[in-house]
Amino acid sequence: MVTDVEGDIEHLVDDLLRLGVRPGGVLLMHVSLSSMGHVEGGPETVIRALLRALGEEGTLLIPALSYANVRADQPVFDLQHTPSCIGTIPEFFRTRPGILRSASPTHSVCGFGKRAAELLAGQHLDDTPVGPRSPFQRLRDADGQLLFLGCGLRPNTSMHGVEEVAAAPYLFKKESVAYEAHLPDGVHQLRIRRHNFDGWEQRYERVADQMSAGGLLVGTVLQATAHLLDVQAMWGAALQAMAADPYHFVQRREAVT
Repeated sequence: MVTDVEGDIEHLVDDLLRLGVRPGGVLLMHVSLSSMGHVEGGPETVIRALLRALGEEGTLLIPALSYANVRADQPVFDLQHTPSCIGTIPEFFRTRPGILRSASPTHSVCGFGKRAAELLAGQHLDDTPVGPRSPFQRLRDADGQLLFLGCGLRPNTSMHGVEEVAAAPYLFKKESVAYEAHLPDGVHQLRIRRHNFDGWEQRYERVADQMSAGGLLVGTVLQATAHLLDVQAMWGAALQAMAADPYHFVQRREAVT
């Protein structure tokens, strides 16, 4: 007899594979739990379905951003205990047994699977939030996919990596911030340049206009609209757009309609 939880897991797996999630691949997900309707078993059901779809050779990554909790006036980051500030599933995943977390005070990522340790290591050695050692940039070299499950394309933290590589003129605050990072090997003193979007609205959904066929797939997962991006294709399209217009993915806040 199939339980309600098992039934939802099977439904989720079928929808994810139909959408184009690659078994054995690396997948980074942004998600709104409420967008899927009632899910029996809640976040654990969603995580189990994603891991089943990816299989034993796959790797699941979920951002555990903590920029609202770790600030210039509150600069202590504890890898094990600092909570995420971006929703139910990211925080549930962070506290799930066996989950690894990258060491960034503001832009960490949690992961589970074959390549998690490799992709999450050493982020605290960067001096920017989404630098070359961040999982967001490493995802490109890992031939990864980005899944936006019921949240649209705007919360695309990987685009900060694109902006860093493209040296977007609006991106950084003038002064860096000193952080104290409590990591398994001890306390590290970090100095990191913070992103600065004061007065700017992020318009990362515009990347869809640059994506070629196959680079962006759209479908339904339970009741949620899902967008699945090929990361290498996204980077290529986004960097090309920013070379033509460095402000392509932002808009003055007062001008947004």
